[in-house]
Amino acid sequence: MPDSRLQHVTILGATGSIGVSTLDVIGRHPERYAVFALTANRQVDKMVEQCSRFGPRYAVMVDADAALQLRARLRAAGCATEVLSGAAALAEVAAAAEVDAVMAAIVGAAGLEPTLAAARAGKKVLLANKEALVLSGQLFMDAVAASGACLLPIDSEHNAVFQSLPVSYQRNPGASGVRRILLTASGGPFRDSAVEDLEHVTPDQACAHPNWVMGRKISVDSATMMNKGLEVIEAHWLFGAPADQIEVVIHPQSVIHSMVDYIDGSVIAQLGNPDMRTPIAHALAWPERIDSGVGALDLVEISRLTFERPDLERFPCLALAYQALRAGGAAPAVLSAANEEAVAAFLDGNLGYRRIGDVISATLERVGVMAVDSLEAVLAADAHAREIARDQITKRSMTR
Repeated sequence: MPDSRLQHVTILGATGSIGVSTLDVIGRHPERYAVFALTANRQVDKMVEQCSRFGPRYAVMVDADAALQLRARLRAAGCATEVLSGAAALAEVAAAAEVDAVMAAIVGAAGLEPTLAAARAGKKVLLANKEALVLSGQLFMDAVAASGACLLPIDSEHNAVFQSLPVSYQRNPGASGVRRILLTASGGPFRDSAVEDLEHVTPDQACAHPNWVMGRKISVDSATMMNKGLEVIEAHWLFGAPADQIEVVIHPQSVIHSMVDYIDGSVIAQLGNPDMRTPIAHALAWPERIDSGVGALDLVEISRLTFERPDLERFPCLALAYQALRAGGAAPAVLSAANEEAVAAFLDGNLGYRRIGDVISATLERVGVMAVDSLEAVLAADAHAREIARDQITKRSMTR
């Protein structure tokens, strides 16, 4: 039987950067946390290592062949972890009765269903998968409200906003005196590049983030600032703020993770070294504080904090995200799906960097306005958008 003194955690996306950082924090506090389940797609070697160290009850591999390999290797190593396979098993280990908290860190639309399952089961949901809100914001927030789930943001920006807002904000946003939410962005590797030079950007250049260590897809999103656009949509749902109340500010040092501007002239910010273990530890222990393993911030050594407005000619994806948020309905889901397809094509060498925004814009235009009032409708909009985006990618592949 699980130890009732421990908080039992399922990590969706255990082999990614967020999953690895979560396990690092958990490993520092064995008296507080135990791993119930780890999930991954195909990274067998890393899952063997993680299961051997943390001994989860379950390991889920979405890929069936990878599950067979993992099962054989864990059995040979004498590890008692039970291996499951398939997408349905993700939702099972997210909603299991023994689970207290779920780290939702699967990148993209693939993370939507298990994250929604955790919300519907009333879990403490540590949300690192922004697509859950981008694709199905109203549906997801309704599930949280109905089940009484505790939703805590893991994105450093949203976690910073959460820490900078008064406790009363969620109960009564209008009475809290908030004027603006300011999401900071590093500007990525091309912040100072001439726009014409972006025509020849390679995947390795786009993935060379100056401040953060992330996966390749999210690194490209950071370079295009689509990541920040998705965060604007996520902030709308997390904090009930309209598009005009959410602003993006480029802050190259990535020390101020975001700010809240109040009507009395006060601006409250959350600062820290750029390390995802800080928001992870904050959410795991909330409302308490625990050691994350992150070093103390030395402001004297940093010496300068600078800010600038984003250039929408250099970052058209940010403008497209605001457009989708204002359009509502399925538009954010279409935006996200088209972006996933375009980024994948870019990383595979089948689409030019500057064509990513073109594909997204054309897909938004061709899908038009669609209502989404169920998970099935969300998934249908996602599938329709991907079909159109792939067609747009084919048309542009020779002009990259």
